[in-house]
Amino acid sequence: MELEFVPLLRIQRELYRLPRGRARFEAYLRTMVDARTGDLEFPLVDMNPMGKEHVPVLLDRLLDLDADAVAAAAVAAAQPATAGVAGDFRVGLVVADDARGGWTNRYCNEMSHRFEGAALCKRGWIVGLLWTSEAPSEAGVRDEVLTAIHRVAHIRRHGAATTMAAMLEQEGAAMAAAGCVEPVLDPDDLAYTRQVIEPYLAASDRATVVACLYGDEAADALGYPPLGFSRGAGLALALDTARRRAART
Repeated sequence: MELEFVPLLRIQRELYRLPRGRARFEAYLRTMVDARTGDLEFPLVDMNPMGKEHVPVLLDRLLDLDADAVAAAAVAAAQPATAGVAGDFRVGLVVADDARGGWTNRYCNEMSHRFEGAALCKRGWIVGLLWTSEAPSEAGVRDEVLTAIHRVAHIRRHGAATTMAAMLEQEGAAMAAAGCVEPVLDPDDLAYTRQVIEPYLAASDRATVVACLYGDEAADALGYPPLGFSRGAGLALALDTARRRAART
């Protein structure tokens, strides 16, 4: 993969300088969509153009952190490991607002981000998604960018994940390649999750996948049946399995 980092945080911050309302929303559309082609110019779909004051506050913190530079360094670090994978991609950071307002549901948007990114990839974009509910950090930015890159590389090598087993494999491989150490479960919960998730590995329906990956809290929030999993259980299991495999090899 040939990777090019494109700084997007300041573009998002400038949009929030406009008064919250129609003018900002129209500016957001003009920024995101290429007027000549009508296609996507910048991958700002997950941005909340009607976000309240907490969103520009977070963007200011990210800019003070020089998050774009952190992300650019992560992109450069990922280049050698993905050199054998076909494709040219631009990589950028986008802030998704899961803290206040109805624009974003964290679980739904994250599911789409992890498993339904074909349209963005087709347009040559890889997005590192940052959340307004999380405190910004260099490690968080780096982990998100590297995971997003290695996720696309895994999909290019193995195809899109359509079952629970394949989703666990994809996300575990991407997070492990990125060097992530979270999410994590205590040993008893990890052993429990490994056993209880077994009957659902062939599942592909959204209700089961959400409950397995994100736990009963997410299932309840979306009106899906809870399956007895802790918060983030499936993702923690995926990372642990991938890290153990990497340690053996």
